[in-house]
Amino acid sequence: MGTSRFGLVFLLQLVSICSVFVQSKQSIHSSNSSASVMFALQTQKIQSGSSPRSTSKLPFRHNVTLSVSLLVGTPPQPVTMVLDTGSELSWLYCKKDPKFKSVFDPVRSTSYSPVPCTSSTCTTRTQNFTIPPSCDPKNLCHTMVSYADASYMEGTLAMDNFKMGGSSVPGVIFGCMDSSSSSSEEDSKTTGLLGMNLGSLSFVTQMGYPKFSYCISGQDSSGVLLFGEVNIPWLKPLSYTPLVKLNTPYRLPYYDQTAYSVQFQGIKVGEKVLSLPKSVLQPDRPGAGQTMVDSGTQFSLLLGPVYSALRSEFLAQTTGKLKELGDPFFVYQGVMDLCYRVPLTQKGYPPLPTVTLMFQGAEMSVSAARLLYRVPGEVRGSDGVHCLTFGNSDLLGLSASIIGHHHQQDMWMEFDLVNSRVGLAEVRCDIASQRLGLGQ
Repeated sequence: MGTSRFGLVFLLQLVSICSVFVQSKQSIHSSNSSASVMFALQTQKIQSGSSPRSTSKLPFRHNVTLSVSLLVGTPPQPVTMVLDTGSELSWLYCKKDPKFKSVFDPVRSTSYSPVPCTSSTCTTRTQNFTIPPSCDPKNLCHTMVSYADASYMEGTLAMDNFKMGGSSVPGVIFGCMDSSSSSSEEDSKTTGLLGMNLGSLSFVTQMGYPKFSYCISGQDSSGVLLFGEVNIPWLKPLSYTPLVKLNTPYRLPYYDQTAYSVQFQGIKVGEKVLSLPKSVLQPDRPGAGQTMVDSGTQFSLLLGPVYSALRSEFLAQTTGKLKELGDPFFVYQGVMDLCYRVPLTQKGYPPLPTVTLMFQGAEMSVSAARLLYRVPGEVRGSDGVHCLTFGNSDLLGLSASIIGHHHQQDMWMEFDLVNSRVGLAEVRCDIASQRLGLGQ
């Protein structure tokens, strides 16, 4: 699971940059002061290092690709990269293609440098790649990344300057891709992907940030993405859950060591805690069964036994409140099979039971409109089709549970790399964005 792409298939909006300003802040956990650079973003609907660097903030909302607008190369070329905490290697489209609206042209950059296949960068720092790199005919480091939807990208590992805000960072390693199997409309709207997991070549690792955070609004198109540390006095205290690490002398076949894995302890529907054996909530010996927090996936995916228990209880508690679809062959996005018929004239839903995801030291509550998702274009008579926003990962052949960004909306999500933990706190992200000066 070194890279994640499920959300790239589900996503319905893009984020683009609209303003930049700089503000000084004092680091919380460090004696060093740092500059806080904020980027304001807006959404557009689509049909269908060693030392901590300066802080950067960006906004967005649910049902979006969490995209970052950067400048790469010399002279700088504007690129838009999808933020993905489930991937390590950042990459850019580097070959002009009619299906891609934006590409990075390495020929135009005087600071661009391909990585030789004999270098330590190619031979040792790529150890977490699912597909090992190889030498191409020019003795350059040829790399390929594959995804759960069977698509792939391949090209050359390279280095160039990345500029974010007012600072330029030289020698950032990324994949300069010249071949792709993707035909997704969503993919064609961006220039590439920004890998943000725990791998040695991820963007956040290379930049040396001690942490990053995001807050996705469920109210409007505002939100914020923050790199680094700033003091936000009005933010509620965060509940922290430690990152899970399996210390083994060998690589487990089904476990992603570079993912943001947390200890899943159970699910509560309304006031009822589901009866789940511990064996389905933690990784087994080959590593199958981990729970990952992933910004690259829209809806949350649960292992078969966990999903089945949630599905049964949610169905039982909504009997008489919602009308089940009654079509056993309809499975939205191949994973969501609990769907309902809701009159097109009906505004909102009847009272629904809150679904609480319980982790070690923290909980995430999913309620109201975040529980159901109206399937675009699906109409049955005078009813729309609305599906439970949890899917069965077994149906995709995945051996992990994934907490998608749809269920992270109106939650402040902090990824603390120094202390190896994930923090969360409920907050109105539209208000947070405004208070940080990023409201639209």
